[in-house]
Amino acid sequence: MSRPGPLPKPISSPEDFCRAFNVSRETIDQLKIYVSLLAQWQPRINLVANATLPDVWHRHVADSAQLVALAPPSPRTWLDLGSGGGFPGLVVAIMLHGAGTQVTLVESDRRKCAFLAEVARQTGITVEIQTARIEQTATQGMLGAVDVVSARALAPLARLISLSLPFFGADTVGIFPKGRAAESEIEEARATWAFDVETVPSLTDEEARIVLVRHPRAITEG
Repeated sequence: MSRPGPLPKPISSPEDFCRAFNVSRETIDQLKIYVSLLAQWQPRINLVANATLPDVWHRHVADSAQLVALAPPSPRTWLDLGSGGGFPGLVVAIMLHGAGTQVTLVESDRRKCAFLAEVARQTGITVEIQTARIEQTATQGMLGAVDVVSARALAPLARLISLSLPFFGADTVGIFPKGRAAESEIEEARATWAFDVETVPSLTDEEARIVLVRHPRAITEG
């Protein structure tokens, strides 16, 4: 999937999203179900910041969807850590529905996992939902290396690399959306980790960057 050009600001409707990302009617219908369920569940479970709900198509859906074009072509496995309300992992799963990609969502909050499962059920997509803590050895051993690992608003980059390291293989790419502090997070992470990195401007926030990490390894002294 090619990356769209400059997005209309803001993307305020399904129609705006469809024009920007050139997706099928089925994908739009699935995303509309997702957004509707998000609004229904939000009063009971804090899935996203309340202030962002009026801008959900731009702040959450488009912000997540842009990651798909940054992944390797036809990824077989995609792991989303700390999925919360499903951004970006559930949007990725909807965007890649029918492409043969196994998307796994890891979230420790059972109520949020119930929400993710309900969205998957009503949209008809197939995702694996793991109710688990990322840092647990059992979780790491069960999942193994993947093609793509993502996380959004979960932790600073140094911590993200630590959490995601067990899921990196030789060709894995970590896709981590970051805000205006992306460069400083990269520098802080370099104190502990060696890694190949690329930063890509976000399409939804001109001050934000998406950090692509490959080949992370711990720095050893001596």
